[in-house]
Amino acid sequence: MSHLPRLLKITSVAAKYRLHQLSPLTARSWVIRSVMAIVGLPWTGNAARHLSPEQRLRTALEELGPIYIKFGQLLSTRRDFLPHALADELQSLQDRVPGFTSPAITTIVETALESPWQNHFNHINPEALASASIAQVHEATLLSGEHVVIKVLRPGINETIRQDIVVLKWLARLIERYVPDGRRLRPREVIADYEHVILGELNLMAEGANTTLLRRNFEHSPLLYVPRVYWDVSRDGMLVTERINGIPVSDVVQLQAKQVDLRKLAETGVEIFFTQVFEHSFFHADMHPGNIFVDPADPQNPRYIAIDCAIIGSLSNEDQQYLARNLLAIFKRDYRKVAELHVECGWVPKTTKVVEFEAAMRTVCEPIFEKPLKDISFGYLLIQLFRTAGRFNMEVQPSLVLLQKTLLNVEGLGRQLYPELDLWQTALPFLERWNRRRMKPSFLWRELKNNAPDWVEQFPHLPQLVLNSLNQHEKVQTLSDTLQTVIDQQRQLEKRRRRRSRRLLTLLVVAGLLFVFLYFTQ
Repeated sequence: MSHLPRLLKITSVAAKYRLHQLSPLTARSWVIRSVMAIVGLPWTGNAARHLSPEQRLRTALEELGPIYIKFGQLLSTRRDFLPHALADELQSLQDRVPGFTSPAITTIVETALESPWQNHFNHINPEALASASIAQVHEATLLSGEHVVIKVLRPGINETIRQDIVVLKWLARLIERYVPDGRRLRPREVIADYEHVILGELNLMAEGANTTLLRRNFEHSPLLYVPRVYWDVSRDGMLVTERINGIPVSDVVQLQAKQVDLRKLAETGVEIFFTQVFEHSFFHADMHPGNIFVDPADPQNPRYIAIDCAIIGSLSNEDQQYLARNLLAIFKRDYRKVAELHVECGWVPKTTKVVEFEAAMRTVCEPIFEKPLKDISFGYLLIQLFRTAGRFNMEVQPSLVLLQKTLLNVEGLGRQLYPELDLWQTALPFLERWNRRRMKPSFLWRELKNNAPDWVEQFPHLPQLVLNSLNQHEKVQTLSDTLQTVIDQQRQLEKRRRRRSRRLLTLLVVAGLLFVFLYFTQ
């Protein structure tokens, strides 16, 4: 078991910080208590045991490494679910993870550029500006005088992550086999999705490309600013981008000191999210507070600044359209429409009974809608809908899962800024405008013009395509005739076999009767 050393490390850290005491489920298990007591003997007098439970969890996640830090980052955005003390402690994982000093940043730069760093930079700060789970960044100045940041991966991070993924997959199998309802939790699917996301963060060139496209999408927008990428000095394992100046979105005290309209800021965040999803079909999917800053130059119309575009989501035109129509139907409590759309777009099997699906959706949604809209978590409702669809064999849609996670982040962040945020009030007008635009003749004409070149290109090949289709039909018909002939032959053989069986049975009966007759006449 190549993952055994890493598994022992995880158990050791959990015992060191007494993490089993944080969960009532594990705290009541005498087996877990006994194992942790034995494994934790070397740290009996460790000072970490005197930390608060929140500090113990945060420190343990830091010691375990990037995958566990990432988990803490996700938790820190959900202040509506977590105790405030725990959310405050986990928030430090966003950009205050202990950094590395070896090898030196100048050594990494020179190795990547294959030349002395002075050939490209006037100055590189050896101290990290910020350090996160996968990488850290350093301030620098180009020869042109432009202020930039250099993002570099942590040494050995690839191997650490791959070892952790192996351990998590092994644990997922154990959960499925031995934990009650383990299969229903689908832990292996969860780990596979997480593996795809976190391995994607190791490709800094892909992150640079994502950043460039996101910048282009919002190039003239007052809502969001995305820093420039300096491709001439970026390499595999090293990304150089524009140095931005802004207030961390989590620093509410400083935002208030700058008289930033927090309600406007929270609503703008929701508008940015829906613009990315439905206008661009390309959305920043890692919108935790460590990646989001605010430009307070215009306090009444504050502008967001987004960094770290390693995780990006995208929807197909079909998924985009069906998602918008589903959300509009949910807003209007038209559960029959929701059920029909799920079947129509293939999210659930075509054989699904719409009436049963509609009833299941109504059962989930109606109790939620009894609350005032501003008190309803949009992200939580989406989770409940996906779970309900899962009972009807809805296939896992990776793009929708990523969208769901991002929406949870956006909603958690928005309510952290402005607790009275009514995401529904912001989202509904946006979706209605988007739907109306798609019905306008100008939009339809634009779609026709966009598709016309493809149609013109295919037109000369149309006769050949028709002939190919006819030939294919003939081949299918020939195959069908052949199969029918084989079936007929099989039927004939079956009839002959039955006739032979009947003859044999008759012969056996006659022989038996003859034997009995001869036996009794002797």
